[in-house]
Amino acid sequence: MLGCRCRLREQRAAAGQWLRAAFDGPGFWRWPRFEKNGATFASTSTAQRNVERASAGQITRNAARGSLMSSGAEPFRRGWANPRQRNHRMRTWRTPMGLFSSIRSFRASDSGTVIRVLFSAFFLGLFTLAVIVPLAMYSAFAYFVRDIPPVPEVMNRPVFQTTRIYDRNGVLLYELIDPQHGRRILVNLNQLPKSLVDATIAVEDPSFMTNPGVDPLSIFRAALQNFASHGIVSGASTLTQQLARNVLFSYQERQAQTLDRKIKEAIFAIELTQTYSKPEILNMYFNEVYYGNLSYGVGAAAESYFGKPVSELDLAESAMLAGLPQAPSDYDPIHNLPAAKARQAYVLDRMVYHHYITAAQAEQAKNEPLHFQSPNFAIKAPHFVNYVTQLIEQRYGRDALYNRGWRIQTTLDYGLNELARQKAQERINQIRQEMDAHNACVVTIQPSTGEILTMVGSLDYWDKSIDGQVNVCTSLRQPGSSVKPFNYVTA
Repeated sequence: MLGCRCRLREQRAAAGQWLRAAFDGPGFWRWPRFEKNGATFASTSTAQRNVERASAGQITRNAARGSLMSSGAEPFRRGWANPRQRNHRMRTWRTPMGLFSSIRSFRASDSGTVIRVLFSAFFLGLFTLAVIVPLAMYSAFAYFVRDIPPVPEVMNRPVFQTTRIYDRNGVLLYELIDPQHGRRILVNLNQLPKSLVDATIAVEDPSFMTNPGVDPLSIFRAALQNFASHGIVSGASTLTQQLARNVLFSYQERQAQTLDRKIKEAIFAIELTQTYSKPEILNMYFNEVYYGNLSYGVGAAAESYFGKPVSELDLAESAMLAGLPQAPSDYDPIHNLPAAKARQAYVLDRMVYHHYITAAQAEQAKNEPLHFQSPNFAIKAPHFVNYVTQLIEQRYGRDALYNRGWRIQTTLDYGLNELARQKAQERINQIRQEMDAHNACVVTIQPSTGEILTMVGSLDYWDKSIDGQVNVCTSLRQPGSSVKPFNYVTA
């Protein structure tokens, strides 16, 4: 009995030695090991210890029955507690295959994983900056550009100009003002006084000569001011942007403060700067911008407000006109002179700030009295003017009459026409009581050429009691006895 027990202890010791060799071999999983008090231990889980115990118990029972396996036998037989045969998933450390799996599997002690995560994030950010951001910007640019016509097509479009009618000696009889537009007199940049150009640049766009069509600093400043005021209190439009707004959008679109319009305006301004030189842009600006009182362009504005050509404007008058485009109705000098004078003073101060003039020159211009004339569209020889406009409209159309900017020189002699009107008035005064006459007309024709020298349609065009606006010269009337000679000839 004692011999059996000794033999059983030997068999159990042999089985334990075999298990240790099996789990430490190259074909099996190596469990993590740690040291404690100089001794080495294997760190195993509860399931692993159960496997060891079950295997050890099975071997012991077999050994007791006299069937101890040899040292070269397979470690597991059918029915043994093999975790792989039972589909038991053993915990292992798998290598991360991507950024997010690396984040899920991150351990502070795994330096390789940390490096892979950092490199993945770096290259993802680099890809976003190099590909995604430019692609998004290009898509946004294409979205806004799709509705913007080419710059040459817009700038070479026909613009309306005021048609003027003169007599044979160059006396202006009338300007045809289209009620849907206004008046415009085209001028060249070399006709403008330097004070007008400097005043406009100083108050509207100090960086005009150097900016690419937009001013980023002004945009940033305006954005801060508008954000602080919770509304639109400041703009950042350059001269080029103002020109783009006038030629690209209708009146209703210009009044709308929308981001879509501002972006299109900025894009077109940049294209304008790339297509035309700065002097060319200035020339187009001075002929396009609205100055109030139906005056488009500085040429029409000079004559509307001061009754003189733009080339004759002095510093005070130039500063007054330069301040109008921002708000023509608010700064109208004819109807709101105090606001107009305050705006003029601001323009002069900006000119001093940007070293265009001295403080003494600005003070002198502020104190200079200005002589305005109310915009009037007086007509001379009105019956003849109406007769001519009807002929032109019948032959060339309304658009040509009002918008082509024609200079029409007629055969009328205005001085002779006024003399004929006076003589007709004297004759009517003589026969008024005797013949109850109240009106008369006079037409004078050059026999050799058939040219009309005078046409007095009535004694007073503005007298409604005699239907003065009716042109008696061209109206149908009873011929009376004047037709009898023709009847006798044809008899």
